[in-house]
Amino acid sequence: MQKTVVLDIVGLTQPLLGKHTPNLARWAAEAQQAAVRPVFPAVTCTAHATYLTGKWPEEHGIVANGWYFRDEDEVKLWRQSNKLIQAPKIWEVARAADPNFTVANMGWWYNMNTTADYTLTPRPQYLADGRKMPDCYTQPASLRDTLQAKLGTFPLFNYWGPKTSIKSSKWIADASKITDDLYNPTLTLIYLPHLDYNLQRHGPSDPRVAKDLQEIDAVAGDLIKFYEAKGAQVIVLSEYGITDVNQPVHLNRVLRKHGYIAVREERGTELLDTAMSKAFAMADHQVAHVYIENPADVPAVQKLLQQVPGVQEVLAGAERDKYKVAHARCGELVVVADQNSWFTYYFWLDDHRAPDYARMVDIHKKPGFDPVEMFADPEIKFLLPKVAGKVLKKKLGFRMVMDIIPLDATLIKGSHGRISEDRSEWPILLTKSKQALPQELQAVEVFDVILAHLQVGKQKMAV
Repeated sequence: MQKTVVLDIVGLTQPLLGKHTPNLARWAAEAQQAAVRPVFPAVTCTAHATYLTGKWPEEHGIVANGWYFRDEDEVKLWRQSNKLIQAPKIWEVARAADPNFTVANMGWWYNMNTTADYTLTPRPQYLADGRKMPDCYTQPASLRDTLQAKLGTFPLFNYWGPKTSIKSSKWIADASKITDDLYNPTLTLIYLPHLDYNLQRHGPSDPRVAKDLQEIDAVAGDLIKFYEAKGAQVIVLSEYGITDVNQPVHLNRVLRKHGYIAVREERGTELLDTAMSKAFAMADHQVAHVYIENPADVPAVQKLLQQVPGVQEVLAGAERDKYKVAHARCGELVVVADQNSWFTYYFWLDDHRAPDYARMVDIHKKPGFDPVEMFADPEIKFLLPKVAGKVLKKKLGFRMVMDIIPLDATLIKGSHGRISEDRSEWPILLTKSKQALPQELQAVEVFDVILAHLQVGKQKMAV
């Protein structure tokens, strides 16, 4: 088989290739390029599952970055077991063709309890005293110690939260090179999330994004040089494009005002009671799954949400087949934002009664995705001393709450999830392979492109 590397540069689109990405631009000038019609919803977990199985969400089951686990009455996002993907993975197909095939999955999602040979995924230590310590999970387990001995502890707080920076993508890139030197896998999948951060904070039109492009270009250029020197074919790929937005839409607040949402009061705050709610929305960027207890309520909830400003589509029943997302994990309704809007998970009507996790980076407690976690509250005076004091308390063993996240959703200026009408905002695939690429690919066809690079299955893509 042909050694192949896939660089997933999150958020990369054709218009972002240019003067701020000299390494990628020079490489792209000698490569073929295809626009990838994104899978729906165009979010990380769904995109990864689609690329790695060649199946739509209605088959592999990853209908968003999380969903409502009906048998547990809980919304869960960012789970990590690979067993949640209900279809064969690309490495299983390749290994069946050649038992000597090996794969290194360096950060792509659902990367625990997997049949991949070598893996890396962020995995904090959650200590009994409430502390969260940066760490990672690898297979084999000894790889974790090797990587952190050479590179330092995985920079978790640079991977998500107000301190996001190039450090996390650089760490994953360096870890990938070390893993390649150790094991020489046939296929390496590398996740480089850096552009995701400020493209959401500021929007792709903001000039501040130029620095982020320069930073990820240096990392990607180094990886391409490293792997091509080893005779590998390199694929540069992205999951979605991020577009400018200016309107957060609070679907759960609409549902609450109309009597569908149930909450519990605890210590003066409110918590969403999904089990007792007649309907609630699991919001994920520009898409939301609305779970409805009584099927008889579906038409009324659909009509209600269709009238909400910022909502473009509300799909029920067979209408969800339009996006090939009608899996059992799907909501009774799938709601799609218009091009300028995105959905929050907010369900409280008074910020003073917001749950404590609302003001924290807490991706596993929030019943929806919260990009505002990338901001520190601009209303907090003397923020740095306050944070330093909290960190000191934590190091001394005291319990503390890092409640510095704002509740102002208007801070977010970029989002994704819907399928843009503008093809220039779609993700892209670049390769120097001599096998012909069409100008446009379906997301499920990325699977075949990777197999063809490995010289498994289809040897030539139809033009």
